[in-house]
Amino acid sequence: MTTTLEATMAKNVLSFPVTHFDSELRFARSSYSEHVEWLCGFNPGALFVAGGTGEMFSLAPQEIPEIVTAAKEVAGNVPIISGAGYGTVMAVEMARAAEKAGADAVLLLPHYLVPAEQEGLFRHVKAVCAAVGIGVFVYSRDFSRFSADTLARLADACPNLVGYKDGVGDIEAVTSIITKMGDRFIYVGGMPTHEVYASAYMGAGITNYSSAVFNFVPDLAAEFFAAARRSDAAVCGRLLNDFFLPLIAIRDRSKGYAVSIIKAGVRLSGRDPGPVRPPLTDLTGLETETLRELICRNKQLPLTVKAAE
Repeated sequence: MTTTLEATMAKNVLSFPVTHFDSELRFARSSYSEHVEWLCGFNPGALFVAGGTGEMFSLAPQEIPEIVTAAKEVAGNVPIISGAGYGTVMAVEMARAAEKAGADAVLLLPHYLVPAEQEGLFRHVKAVCAAVGIGVFVYSRDFSRFSADTLARLADACPNLVGYKDGVGDIEAVTSIITKMGDRFIYVGGMPTHEVYASAYMGAGITNYSSAVFNFVPDLAAEFFAAARRSDAAVCGRLLNDFFLPLIAIRDRSKGYAVSIIKAGVRLSGRDPGPVRPPLTDLTGLETETLRELICRNKQLPLTVKAAE
């Protein structure tokens, strides 16, 4: 299982579809399925559904298997990795429901609210891994920050712990983990707008990452990924200056915009994902217009044309 999943994921950049909602903030299955099917046409290495950009923190647990099922129906050979999280009991239930719905693996997002010692993180991850037969990725960020020693213990205790995703940004810690664990894990970069960090992570040994902008400019995201893989500083520099850094400038205007700006981009591409759920807020009209101009400049489209056309 690990070898097949790893080989598939290594082929191209990864992404995580936004979760579509209707005007009453219910899961909009039809438009979500259409969006996922469109994304799969660009051959991502895998899709993380109901993850951070998929607003897992705003989803009811029973919505996650429905989202997984909708994605699996249209994903073809693209692996679907489902989010799970919160406390151990809920994380176990989410992971089991995702497996039953057909997920190829689980991404274990940070636990909720309280800091925890490494022993507590060990027990939390072990319980989730023991509850399912599919692979599990741990996501190191916020309260869930795993040391190299804890990951080594987990690797010994959990054969189906297949991957490590880093959203902390500590290159020293990443280097320590990779040096200790070698090829035991599938490694994934998971910083917000990870393209800005891609070069540093690839130098440390994490050669793949999840791209948020793949949601609405998948060709541009794939172009940057290919350039980063071949260490093409000229192409990476151009795309960072022309697209990613201006995107971050919009993203950083308000809290929670790391998700909101991606939904706005999808909407501008002609695929309406609906609003974000509270407590997040959507971009203002002026911010959306700024984003539209940015997309059109980089897609070399007239400003009157939607980005997907």
